[in-house]
Amino acid sequence: MDAQAPIQHRYDDVVEKIADYALSDTVFSQDAYDLAGYCLLDTIGCGVRSLQFPDCIRLLGPQVPGLEIKMGARVPGTNYRLDPVTAAFTIGVMNRWLEFNDTWLAAEWGHPSDNLGAILGLSDWLSREKLARGASTISMQEVLDSLIRAYEIQGVLCLQNAFNRLGIDHVIFVKIASTAISCRLLGLDKEQTLAAVSNAFIDGHALRTYRHAPNAGTRKSWAAGDATSRGVRLALISATGEMGYRQALTTPKWGFYDAMFGGAELRIPSPFGQMVIENILFKVPYPAEYHAQTAVEAAIKAHHILGSLGRAQSEIASVVVLTQRPAITIIDKKGPLNNAADRDHCMQYMVAVALLFGELKSIHFEDAFATDGRIDWLRTRIKCQENPDFTAAYYDVSKRSIGNTLQITLNDGSQIDDITIEYPIGHKHRRHEALPLLVEKFRENTQHVFCETRVEEMISTVLDVQVLAQLSVPAFMELFENSSFKRPDARLFG
Repeated sequence: MDAQAPIQHRYDDVVEKIADYALSDTVFSQDAYDLAGYCLLDTIGCGVRSLQFPDCIRLLGPQVPGLEIKMGARVPGTNYRLDPVTAAFTIGVMNRWLEFNDTWLAAEWGHPSDNLGAILGLSDWLSREKLARGASTISMQEVLDSLIRAYEIQGVLCLQNAFNRLGIDHVIFVKIASTAISCRLLGLDKEQTLAAVSNAFIDGHALRTYRHAPNAGTRKSWAAGDATSRGVRLALISATGEMGYRQALTTPKWGFYDAMFGGAELRIPSPFGQMVIENILFKVPYPAEYHAQTAVEAAIKAHHILGSLGRAQSEIASVVVLTQRPAITIIDKKGPLNNAADRDHCMQYMVAVALLFGELKSIHFEDAFATDGRIDWLRTRIKCQENPDFTAAYYDVSKRSIGNTLQITLNDGSQIDDITIEYPIGHKHRRHEALPLLVEKFRENTQHVFCETRVEEMISTVLDVQVLAQLSVPAFMELFENSSFKRPDARLFG
């Protein structure tokens, strides 16, 4: 052996495990594929619905006005043809904009469907390039496989690794999962995948600044699009043969653990499999931060109880929301709320709207609606308190509940009965309620863009996963094209 040759260490164990799983030949259960179909349908529906909001549309499309890629990736609900990095960003922004896509809660929080930006954007671009060469395209079976894997990587990393305590945003896990799965879709070998994932860890990482007062803002609605597109970019860089970094995590002082994670090590408490897709939390029917879902449901019940008693909301003296510790950390807000992104992360605002109007929809977070003075009047009467039992059940792996109790006192000192809801409708324990509502949610989200016949074709195609799996990605994406989409005016520079 040449004494001068450098020692080639293994990559860090976490990077090895992620790469091995991403490239594995694992065959998942039928239940996992069925749920992946619902996740796919729901996420695309959320993205199409976002096209009703000008603040979202202005961020979409090519970075250079008018640029179109001949074999570019399509974007559901539009007529864009984009390079895969920009397509991933655009799809990711759309999917996340309304705080309505599915959720995963553990030590860290997140939205595994954020990875669909990378998966669809890259798969369609690759497939159209292959078609032009007469090669076989990527199938929707591979998209479903990739989706399950992306959910699993992000979700398992969330289980015991809390970056929120360090001020780092959860989209770090979107970037890592999207990088690994993009390598799989590109057909990269293990060495290239290891290199890409190591680069994802040493990349710059977003702070949670934009999720909390006084800085809460719309970046939280495009942060995941940024992360999933960065995953595609890092995989494409690795495809050129660019090197990786074998001790990206463990190098003293300069490695990820010391520089970004307070010297702690990432924990992977269970092998990568299909656990996350099996336990994913769907958002049905409220476009609200997930820790408030049961509080909103309880508030809507309280709205109807007050009506049946002949009592008005103006008679409310106080509302106490008994909740879990993460809700206190993320969405317990007082004082001015500056925009929709601020409001959909405010427990008091969401509960106030539900109490006043008996519903909570995306439009209720917009500036025009928020000017209703009754909302802020009621918001000042709502207080959050931690219920330690709810916090314990939240972290209990056998429960994973997201409980909230509403205690309402009226001006005359009387109270309505406490309303407690432990599991939101989208939880695994209430899945029988959730799945039909997800289909209705998709219809509502897409009906402003597509005709009824097309919407029903989308539903029947996606939810019959045996049929779906046989489709090519280009055929699937054509189903969601909108040739009449009106692109915004070209961006002005200078």
